[in-house]
Amino acid sequence: MSKYVTHSGFQIATPLAQFVEQSLLPGTGIAVNQFWQGVVDIFSELGKQNQALLNKRDTLQQQIDDYHLSHPDWQSAEYRTFLESIGYLQPEPEDFAIETEHVEPEIASAAGPQLVVPVSNARFALNAANARWGSLYDALYGTDVLGEEDGAERTQAYNPNRGFKVMAYARQFLDKALPLAEGSHIESTNYAILDGNLVITLNDSTQVALQKPDQLVGYQGEAQNPSAVLLRHHDLHIEIQIDPHHPIGQADKAGIKDVVLEAALTTIMDCEDSVAAVDAQDKVLVYQNWLGLMKGSLSETFEKSGQSLTRTLNADRSYVDTQGQRMTLKGRSMMFVRNVGHLMTTPAILDAEGNEQFEGILDAIMTSTAALHDLQGNSPFKNSTAASINIVKPKMHGPEEVAFTDTLFSRVEALLSLPKNTIKMGIMDEERRTSVNLKACIAAAKQRVVFINTGFLDRTGDEIHTSMLAGPVLPKVAIKGQSWIAAYEDQNVDIGLKTGFRKKAQIGKGMWPMPDKMALMMEQKQGHPESGANTAWVPSPTAATLHAMHYHYVDVFARQLEIKTRQQASLDNLLTPPLMLENDLSAEDIQAELDNNAQGILGYVVRWVDQGVGCSKVPDINHVGLMEDRATLRISSQHIANWLYHGICSEEQVEKTFRRMAAVVDGQNEGDSLYQPMLNDHKPLSENLAYKAALSLVFEGRVQPNGYTEPLLHAYRQAYKQQAN
Repeated sequence: MSKYVTHSGFQIATPLAQFVEQSLLPGTGIAVNQFWQGVVDIFSELGKQNQALLNKRDTLQQQIDDYHLSHPDWQSAEYRTFLESIGYLQPEPEDFAIETEHVEPEIASAAGPQLVVPVSNARFALNAANARWGSLYDALYGTDVLGEEDGAERTQAYNPNRGFKVMAYARQFLDKALPLAEGSHIESTNYAILDGNLVITLNDSTQVALQKPDQLVGYQGEAQNPSAVLLRHHDLHIEIQIDPHHPIGQADKAGIKDVVLEAALTTIMDCEDSVAAVDAQDKVLVYQNWLGLMKGSLSETFEKSGQSLTRTLNADRSYVDTQGQRMTLKGRSMMFVRNVGHLMTTPAILDAEGNEQFEGILDAIMTSTAALHDLQGNSPFKNSTAASINIVKPKMHGPEEVAFTDTLFSRVEALLSLPKNTIKMGIMDEERRTSVNLKACIAAAKQRVVFINTGFLDRTGDEIHTSMLAGPVLPKVAIKGQSWIAAYEDQNVDIGLKTGFRKKAQIGKGMWPMPDKMALMMEQKQGHPESGANTAWVPSPTAATLHAMHYHYVDVFARQLEIKTRQQASLDNLLTPPLMLENDLSAEDIQAELDNNAQGILGYVVRWVDQGVGCSKVPDINHVGLMEDRATLRISSQHIANWLYHGICSEEQVEKTFRRMAAVVDGQNEGDSLYQPMLNDHKPLSENLAYKAALSLVFEGRVQPNGYTEPLLHAYRQAYKQQAN
């Protein structure tokens, strides 16, 4: 339990107070007492509004539940009229264009991958921030994009056969992104800069230029013998690194040792779904790491292969441009920060009566104050080049909640003496009431919105919970094929383009969940830029480097012009829940679905409760590593809760499934020295907190607010920490 100090009548947990006064405020010019008074004023003004919005969520859900109980054979048109009558579905505003100013070029002008990482993990955060540039050679060599046949196995020592495959693949990519006026990069033997132009010598000594000479941006080293050549395609940079003395360059006839791609243009430093922060100490760690990123001081030392390594933020990259002048490019991804949503409260700050205060309000204040250091130049690096703070706000339900966030950001700007709309807003389109009112949601933040993004998993979790009483839902794999999913994904792009997002803001798509399945990602994820999205989520820096190639293969901004003229996705399809019209599932089908859900729930929850790990690669029932966070947990727990309510399965069957899957999860984690088996000789399984949390998420799933998992996860993690102390 934290101790507290009092400021302006509120109780501030001592770790948070010390962080603010010793680390956060120095260098900002803001006095401690002035700051805390402003913080208390914001909570006092907005806390009741926040609670009223949560109460409205509950009221609407109760009305929808009552409707389904009294209308078992409901019809689409009648249902839509009902949603309008209760204010769930609101009138669409007149056409408008967003008015956001001072937008980062990485958001507005270019299309490329986006990373999402828990900011509580300094090493992950630094890796992601440094993933602005990635080695294509490393990404190809170390993943399954290239097969291992013909002696090209991935071995511990360097395998030249695999290396040649990598070189050939990279040359083919260069031909697509940077075609020559004649011939191919496969034939190249030399790259040189002559009179400000790139000259490529081929096998037969022919010298050729680029098909588009203006793709050359600059170089490193000597013009006639460069160590790196910098080029640009679709506003993304490509660096050809040349060193004939390097072990890799020695094997290349042009001396190329690597091809480096501009990869993760933006990264979301996450305080939310990938983080387990349940008390003041946890929150301070989150804020400390974000502050370190904003001040350029974050570092992490770790052991790798018996060596001690220290990771810090990468410096900018320097070149000579085609006019012979020095130029630099950012060496780091442009960092958003994702705050938590409106739901949870935190023990880090209490009012005079000892009531916890809303965590989302605290996040907005603390993360914005930390970003002041970037805006004021208190860092050797620059995150924002547009004098903005970019915050992603998740889990908002409808335009009133977006308007509330807009008000919150205005109050924070006033506290920090920032110009209005300095704080930009990313809107996660991941809740049903936001999807069906998306245009109105954007209108509510039209002067600060810079981002909309779909998230299939959370969106499906809310879909199941909202329509919990309408009927049993389809198996998870079948849900992905339903009409509402396509309508949801298409409408997000349609409305984004119609409200002026093209070359002004990001339209994003969701996460590739299988970090080890990069060949499959290369086959499938090109669909995201083809859909008109100018960013999409990837699970690792390596995945960002590979996914970057898709933005060279697809001209996203040209694609957006094509899409802009199509008919908008159907609202009726969007409002059609993914229900089983008749239960034709076999007993084996039902058990397989339960096994899959229960194993995924346990695999994630046991690390959350026991280790405080909010995001990790969890083996699924088939031992395929999947990136799991609270969004995946929400859909799985709501899915079983729905089937329980409608009698597709029984409580006894679910309990037996979880007990059996506990043994599977224990077995999958045998190699983790920090893992504590659920099945052990010290206490019965029924007393294991992680196991109890997993069961509670299912058996209490119907009554959890909007199907969210945070209330139960926080309670069980806090109980675990109390036991451990």
